[in-house]
Amino acid sequence: MTLFGEQEEPVGDPGTAPQVSDDPNAPLAVRMRPRTLDEVVGQRHLLGPGSPLRRLVEGDAPMSLILFGPPGTGKTTLATIVSTATNRRFVQLSALSAGVKDVRAVIDTARRTLEHGGRPTVLFIDEIHRFSKTQQDSLLAAVEARTVTLVAATTENPYFSMVSPLLSRSLLLTLQPLTDADISELVDRALAGDRGLAGTVTLAPDAHAHLLRMADGDARRVLTALEAAAGSARADGNTEISLAVLEQAVDTAAVRYDRDGDQHYDVISAFIKSIRGSDVDAALHYLARMIVAGEDPRFIARRLVVHASEDIGMADPTALLSATAAADAVALIGMPEARINLAQATIHLALAPKSNAVVSAIDSAMADVRAGLAGPVPPALRDGHYAGAKKLGHAQRYVYPHSLPEGVATQQYPPDELLGKDYYQPANRGAERAIAERLGKLRAVIRGRQSGAGKQVGSCGHHIR
Repeated sequence: MTLFGEQEEPVGDPGTAPQVSDDPNAPLAVRMRPRTLDEVVGQRHLLGPGSPLRRLVEGDAPMSLILFGPPGTGKTTLATIVSTATNRRFVQLSALSAGVKDVRAVIDTARRTLEHGGRPTVLFIDEIHRFSKTQQDSLLAAVEARTVTLVAATTENPYFSMVSPLLSRSLLLTLQPLTDADISELVDRALAGDRGLAGTVTLAPDAHAHLLRMADGDARRVLTALEAAAGSARADGNTEISLAVLEQAVDTAAVRYDRDGDQHYDVISAFIKSIRGSDVDAALHYLARMIVAGEDPRFIARRLVVHASEDIGMADPTALLSATAAADAVALIGMPEARINLAQATIHLALAPKSNAVVSAIDSAMADVRAGLAGPVPPALRDGHYAGAKKLGHAQRYVYPHSLPEGVATQQYPPDELLGKDYYQPANRGAERAIAERLGKLRAVIRGRQSGAGKQVGSCGHHIR
């Protein structure tokens, strides 16, 4: 493990330890890593005077921190600054390779060091979301007793991926994606700085703009792309990185989407909300992001099936058919062909008239049941297919709707406690506009509320269509 001012045997994966290097052969992103808080670009909301980070670096605040943010926003950089700017032992573990045994070994060493008057220990754990619950629990006592100061980095929403007791014992700091202005400043530093490319190449304006577009707030991605393009330009004997050189040197920026983390939930949420909002283009964008990122197509199909009833329902009854057909197609033919079926269902649902009447109806009915509104079944509706049912009066006054010309009878169906309760309230959109008109007539006949109503629709003076 790398310590402040001394060396010990590595713990975990030494290849992922924070690095600051003047080696011209080190990656550009490593050479350009800020060495003080004042060199950090972005995250101004975390770097002000008296901020927890400032206090930790200045050495008077042994608090544990959780650094949460997307890739390339400075989590490892901040851990590096802590390691070099504080008079503390710095130990790094990678959650990819370390286990409970490694964690306990660090804690035991930290405890012995303190007992012998040594320096406090900062334990940096990269990708802590990959630790199991047991591994995270093994940190609790040491963090609470301040045997170690924990600095943990995660790209996953810690409220999903970390145990609550560890969160409650740490200060959560959220890092934001870098802005275009931040990225532009980093690029300019890398082009001109002695630790960077030292003015050996320049960047054409259109290449600079393209670099900002592909950044997506990720400093590491930009510096890696810039380094690759600079190498290509110099290999060709050029001192300027043109747009063509940049495009040839790097692949299209990868879609930033984590199937196991909060990006998974954020993108599917945006997908469904775009369909609900009838924005077919946005819905297709989020569908494409999921497909390109390798999302399970069955998951997408299941969400479409749910959405077809939850947000469209009877406003377009064919939406559910389209969604279930897409789900069947995913199971039948698989990807990549099933992307077309998913797109068709997405377009159908996005353009369909919207109504949440179905989900509102069932949720309202269930709420009444849970509240105790579930009286006895009316005698006429009870089972009459057993000996003695007739003596109990079961099914004796039941009117069989199919025996009537219009197929609807005036008859009590709900328990007494729920007479007149209207759960289904169709919207005045799409097919539900006609359904609303028909429903009013049906309720009037069934409940016997129409003037002169008899036992069948025909006696009401109109037909139900």
